[in-house]
Amino acid sequence: MKRSFLKIISLLLVCMVVLSACGGPSNRSNSSNGGNEGADKSAKLEELTVVLPVAGTISKDLQMVEDAINTIAMEKIHAKVKFLHISFGDWEQQTNLMYAGNEKMDLIWISGSNYTNLVAKGQLQAMDDLFADHGQGITAAIDQSYLGATKIGGKTYAVPTVRDFASSTGVNMNKALVDKYRIDVNGIKSLDDLEQVLRTVKEGEGPEMYPLVPGANGRTFLDDLNNFDALSDSIGVLPNYDNGLKVVNYYESQKYADFLNKIRGWFMDGLIPKDVATSQTSRVDLIKANKAFAYSAKLNPVSKVTETALVGQEMEPAEIYPAVATTSSVTGSMWAIPVNSTIPDKAMDFLNLMYSDKDVVNLYDWGIEGTHYVKVDGMDNVIAYPEGVDKADLGYSMPMGWMFGNQFLSYVQQGNDPEVWTKMKAFNDGAGRSKALGFLFDATPVKTEYAAVTNVITQYKIPLETGSVDPAKILPEFISKLKSAGIDKIIAEKQKQLDEWAQANGVN
Repeated sequence: MKRSFLKIISLLLVCMVVLSACGGPSNRSNSSNGGNEGADKSAKLEELTVVLPVAGTISKDLQMVEDAINTIAMEKIHAKVKFLHISFGDWEQQTNLMYAGNEKMDLIWISGSNYTNLVAKGQLQAMDDLFADHGQGITAAIDQSYLGATKIGGKTYAVPTVRDFASSTGVNMNKALVDKYRIDVNGIKSLDDLEQVLRTVKEGEGPEMYPLVPGANGRTFLDDLNNFDALSDSIGVLPNYDNGLKVVNYYESQKYADFLNKIRGWFMDGLIPKDVATSQTSRVDLIKANKAFAYSAKLNPVSKVTETALVGQEMEPAEIYPAVATTSSVTGSMWAIPVNSTIPDKAMDFLNLMYSDKDVVNLYDWGIEGTHYVKVDGMDNVIAYPEGVDKADLGYSMPMGWMFGNQFLSYVQQGNDPEVWTKMKAFNDGAGRSKALGFLFDATPVKTEYAAVTNVITQYKIPLETGSVDPAKILPEFISKLKSAGIDKIIAEKQKQLDEWAQANGVN
């Protein structure tokens, strides 16, 4: 499905809250040098500008943390860094101006939604030649199948952050109601199974309870409850993450029609709120108010803990489809070297520290030990607030471990699973891979049709995929307008590019 950059950022913000378990310096002897030791101390001390987005206000102790990071950077790579934070709301406009003005940028965070466009415009430098001498910690931290998923034209222009590279599909449910109705969580393996659970809750809780709501405002049930590779935008998908690499128009498939009919039935029977397509009330508020039981979701090993913390009461995830990694799930958060940088080797040196040096990672994620956090007795990787300090007066809060390099090096806040990153790595390693993992679609050859089709999808997708309109009447109209707008030409172009990618990469 086509999403705007800001919608992608909104989803990432949810993940930010969900996966904020990283940060702060420790015993320097525990740090990996990642191949950066031995920098020439007689050479000029370079200063790197690291550009990244931020939510809310800048922490008042950021300079203190930056100084501590620079103590390490000067010793290990003979360079200093300056963090340039830009608010998420201003991110796209301001970074575009920086590229155009050739302003100093040595490292920049990027999302997958804008990646191919940045490469097409020549705004990112290829990294491949830098890995051997400057990026050994990066290549050691990332499985090659995931690192390779960022290649465009055989070249690497960005490195994904180490986090959850895959997700499974299902729902998060209110644990109190799961227990009340003795729901077999492991028995929910299809939409039919889920329907039985929703009807049980509805019957028991009455008309004021809506058993199912979407995972986030602006998302549909299909966005979460699907079993295909959207190939970036859902304008031509790969069913079951394989389909012999044959791209199909899912919107005119029988599976799509069946899904819409099922969701429409849930809507008509009161299992879904009547204002689901337009409501601005979040799933969190609905759960807290006991007006909803469950919401559709992409899941990972920390979903139970993080969603419980987010909602404020215990939640229970149920997996319907197992974990799979796609290009979109890998490229959602990445780091790149802009063409603006005149010192790409030094930029790569610092990027390497972000993936290999535990002290650097935890400094950015959590701040200064003893000031912004303390180690929990007997546990090297579990931290808590210092005595007498809470989040409100902490001085430094940057809960973006999913964004800053290697989250698996990050400390874990007390109350979370101390083994979370070990489990997340196992989750990544054990996840299925889409047959098209590594394929990135370039819509430039069909940009006119792409814009027209996107407008049609924007008009019809949410009403249809939330059950708000009758698919018997609206779906034929939707398909007809997609055809008129040029969807077949887009899918033919996507198939052509996918075939070329498969031949170039030996995928069959």
